[in-house]
Amino acid sequence: MHSNAIATYKNKLKLTSRQQEILVGTLLGDGHLETQDHGRTYRLKIEHTLKQKEYVDWIHNEFREWVLTLPKVRERFVRLRSVSGIYPKYYFNTLSSGSFRFCAQQFYRKGNKVVPQLIHRWLTPLVLAVWYMDDGSIKSKHHRTVFLNTQGFDLQSMERLQSALLKKFGIKTNTRKDRDGMQLYVIGETIERFLTLIEPFVIPSMRYKLPKVWLTQLPKR
Repeated sequence: MHSNAIATYKNKLKLTSRQQEILVGTLLGDGHLETQDHGRTYRLKIEHTLKQKEYVDWIHNEFREWVLTLPKVRERFVRLRSVSGIYPKYYFNTLSSGSFRFCAQQFYRKGNKVVPQLIHRWLTPLVLAVWYMDDGSIKSKHHRTVFLNTQGFDLQSMERLQSALLKKFGIKTNTRKDRDGMQLYVIGETIERFLTLIEPFVIPSMRYKLPKVWLTQLPKR
């Protein structure tokens, strides 16, 4: 598309309620909003390892009218806990739009990602599922414990998340320190509630993140 045509096209776009939920979920995880015009408009950037290719493709499809190109692969230097090196990343960017500006203003302060004060209003089962698919993990295949990798958030953001999860869904969490910061983990007495909420929305390729010992107890559909 030519620039004038793109501008006309973008003016017609509007985020659906489902897209807004997915946006909040991925911003709680690894999703990123970036601006190229000093905050007038923003674009959503999604990037994961090739292992999460199907998940990236799923988000791409959910935002298909916002994206003019297919996801791409590029090599990036990644610093992991045990090893660093060049790894392939699978990514896409949406079109820049003022529709993302409100979320960006809520999730970013002085260039740092934070948890918005309004997060208690925005949490839904779909938001939780996207957040978990994006940045959650299990302790091991033999445990039901699940973690939310919140290492990038400050203490105030962590407290907001814990309070919102408890008030909105009755989900109790605690913090766990690792070398990169603080994780949240769901306390055992409410893990059933958390997993029951998110399981219907977890796409097939990401079900490896659900505890096997819990999945075996689910009734067959």
